[in-house]
Amino acid sequence: MEFKPCCLPTTIGSMPHIDADKACEVVLKHTPQIPIWPQLPNVSFKESMFIQISEGMPAIRIDEEKKRIHLEARGNLAWELERFYDRFLAEDLDYFKISEDYARGFHAMMSILEKSMPADLVMLKGQMIGPISFGLTVTDQNKQAVLYNDLLRDAIIKTLIMKAKWQLRQFKKLSPDVKTVVFFDEPYLQSYGSAYIKLNKDEVISYLNECFYAVDSLCGVHCCGRTDWSILMETAVDIISFDAYDHTESMALYPKELNNFLDRGGVLAWGIVPSTYPSPDAISGETLEDLLKRFEEKVQLLVDKGADKMKLLEASLITPNCGTGSMAVDLAEKSIKLTAELSSVLRDKYFG
Repeated sequence: MEFKPCCLPTTIGSMPHIDADKACEVVLKHTPQIPIWPQLPNVSFKESMFIQISEGMPAIRIDEEKKRIHLEARGNLAWELERFYDRFLAEDLDYFKISEDYARGFHAMMSILEKSMPADLVMLKGQMIGPISFGLTVTDQNKQAVLYNDLLRDAIIKTLIMKAKWQLRQFKKLSPDVKTVVFFDEPYLQSYGSAYIKLNKDEVISYLNECFYAVDSLCGVHCCGRTDWSILMETAVDIISFDAYDHTESMALYPKELNNFLDRGGVLAWGIVPSTYPSPDAISGETLEDLLKRFEEKVQLLVDKGADKMKLLEASLITPNCGTGSMAVDLAEKSIKLTAELSSVLRDKYFG
């Protein structure tokens, strides 16, 4: 599906609100074109990005009191895997649902949209943790990252695929013709290449592509730090979300790969509005004028490396540079509001 967002706004996922309806109201007020469902980590431990997608995953062990999660690669693992693959092969999406206890924001947003869809809706956006970040952060009973366990890794990737498909099914229940995008959040990719990660380029591409190819939707990846962007551009991903506020220079290191990505219809989601980074209160000193100037300077960095400016802008989304879940509520709302205002200015200037 060809997608030319022309600097439309959207957001990343997490929000600091306790009231799910209020969070949805903020999303729909400022970014009705591509609304997210808000992830609300301050509501419950179950809404943290690692726990939120854990229902139905084999070998999962959650200690709510200590707020810990691990996978148990022993004991009844064979039985748990057999049950899991039976459900996976049967495409039993209800088994892989994200319950309201794990995603109040999702269920609140669905209830609101069932009553009324935004008049200017372009697409609905889902999101969740990606396979690399989940697999390198969560460990087994021996404190080894589960991504290195062949049996567990395959089950993790397939769980994420089913979580994505479940979200998309719920979106299509609202309207069969609604356009969709699902993002896999990969913060751990900023550590790719360090001595602590035993993962090569082909493995990263393979694990991500397994998710992308299985999902009947546009797919995106969000990484809020520096990484080797050429790796993501070699995957089948449609949208790359990056921290443009602080790290556009790292994107400019890959001009050939970026041009190839844009030529095949790829989209950049510019995280040009500060949220959690560089600090949760960085947004307090920002103005619309400051952000417009900063964005145009960052665009020029890529143009100077050979990107066509209008082609780049047509293939751009405007977003905060990360989720707002760790911010104060008023500052989070300012970040989202400025995202929408910057988008409006850019669309008037370049596409009006």
